[in-house]
Amino acid sequence: MLNLKPFINARLVERTAFSHERERFVFEPERPVGFKPGQYATLAVVTGDEVIQRAYSIVSSPHEPTLEFFIELVEHGELTPRIWELMVGDSLLMRERIVGAFTLSPVPGISKRLLVATGTGIAPYVSMVRAKAEALRNGINDGCEYFVLHGGSRAPDLGSYRDELAAMCADGWLHYVATVSRPGENPDWTGEVGRVEDVLRKHADMRGHDAAHSIAYLCGHPQMVESGKALLARAGFQKAQLKEEKYFTLPAADVETV
Repeated sequence: MLNLKPFINARLVERTAFSHERERFVFEPERPVGFKPGQYATLAVVTGDEVIQRAYSIVSSPHEPTLEFFIELVEHGELTPRIWELMVGDSLLMRERIVGAFTLSPVPGISKRLLVATGTGIAPYVSMVRAKAEALRNGINDGCEYFVLHGGSRAPDLGSYRDELAAMCADGWLHYVATVSRPGENPDWTGEVGRVEDVLRKHADMRGHDAAHSIAYLCGHPQMVESGKALLARAGFQKAQLKEEKYFTLPAADVETV
């Protein structure tokens, strides 16, 4: 017999397609859940006598009443094709307990946060940025400066979060750079060009996000995470200054060295 006690229902209230394989999904849980920016929720469906479940970083911040996710379709996957079948008003299961250690924490003497992402890996950073903006509105300032570097193959890989984060830069505590690695497929693109690993040091150095002043977070494609960590380690970042969240694991044969 299936044990569904850890789960609650979450109703889809909104979805936005950015491309065939990337969409924004907003769910309303049947009762409020608490979490920290950077954590993830486990979404699930029941099929036969099995619960199919996967973890997804939360885009929304804790003060928001709904849970937002930026999800990439895995065409032959077990769960995402079922999520793509959902219509507004439909429900799926969600583990009530939100978990994850990829969160921000105060570090004495270090006031900068370097937040590096590919594709849907931007999700935890949007949550962090929204939470800081809400704290500032309430008169609470942690004194930290955030720099978000977000990469994708094409502009649609960045979703609507490119515009959202760029608009928030006006307040001064946030800097944001988007980069695409296939500019030939984006004729109207006027931003940075190259893989995240190609432009990371350039923009980090430009904004003073060095080992003496910053903690680095890397989220998304595992190759970017490994390459980014190696680049930053050579720049003097210590292990304790490098936080990571990989969205899947590459076979050993596919892992490159930097």
